[in-house]
Amino acid sequence: MSSCLVTGGAGFIGSHLVDALLAAGWHCRVLDNFSTGTPRNLSHTLDQIELIEGDIRDLETVRRAVDGVEVVFHQAALPSVPRSINDPLTTHAVNATGTLNVLSAARESGVRRAVYASSSSVYGDSRQLPKREDMLTTPKSPYASSKLAGEHYCRAFLTAYGLETVCLRYFNVFGPRQDPDSQYAAVIPRFICALLDGAEVCIYGDGEQTRDFTYVGNVVQANLLAATAPQAAGSVYNIACGVRTSLLSLLDMLSSFTGVSPRVAFDVSRKSDVRDSLADISQACSRLGYKPEIDVQNGLRRTVDWYAKSARSAAFVPSGSQTRC
Repeated sequence: MSSCLVTGGAGFIGSHLVDALLAAGWHCRVLDNFSTGTPRNLSHTLDQIELIEGDIRDLETVRRAVDGVEVVFHQAALPSVPRSINDPLTTHAVNATGTLNVLSAARESGVRRAVYASSSSVYGDSRQLPKREDMLTTPKSPYASSKLAGEHYCRAFLTAYGLETVCLRYFNVFGPRQDPDSQYAAVIPRFICALLDGAEVCIYGDGEQTRDFTYVGNVVQANLLAATAPQAAGSVYNIACGVRTSLLSLLDMLSSFTGVSPRVAFDVSRKSDVRDSLADISQACSRLGYKPEIDVQNGLRRTVDWYAKSARSAAFVPSGSQTRC
């Protein structure tokens, strides 16, 4: 049985990854400080995993967490562009220095491979579409810069120490368990919960901006492939669906799936938001064997169903939230 560490395993993406790893027969250890993740996401797996509560900024804790594992899935991060603009020092400490700690501890412990969760935000606001991995990176925010710094550390640790590293650039991941409560919440859970609550939907900008929305199951698939693909180490891969969707089109689909007509309010565009995003996923498909199995529409249906069921069962009520879904 292969053993692994999932940093940030109590988070939205990390907890889905833990589910898939357990189903595939891995022995899973999780490291999380619950700053953005929640124990609730792991409640159904607590008897199957080894859980360490701790912070990736603490090197000794990370050393203890990586001891004896074969693969590290490094999902832990402090997300959000607006949050990073408000507090760039903490964003850097978690995302850049924290990643350095994970890689350093992995090297010391003899970890075979580290799979790093990066972000499409590293591309910045280049008008060239689709985004390819060989394009110039021009990050517009401290968050994007911190994720790019993590990529550079991954390459350096492969070159300098022989630690196999694979970087996955996620494009606008969505799905069940994504928190709609935070002031930095992603657009899809915010839209869904507003519709289910009959509340006003806020769109920053004109709504014509586009994103390559990616269902979380596709991202999990990419991580599992990245852990084992023979020629994957040392490269960066876009993980997305390769389809552009505008926010207005997104809202139309969600309105159809919820059966609720939205009340929309438009606000000014947020600082450092990227106008358009679309991934070229050919490298991930050819070298990892990646194939997005769940398209945007089916992913949205699954996500709406989960939030609706959670609202009815009170299984998901964000702390301090005025949103009841």
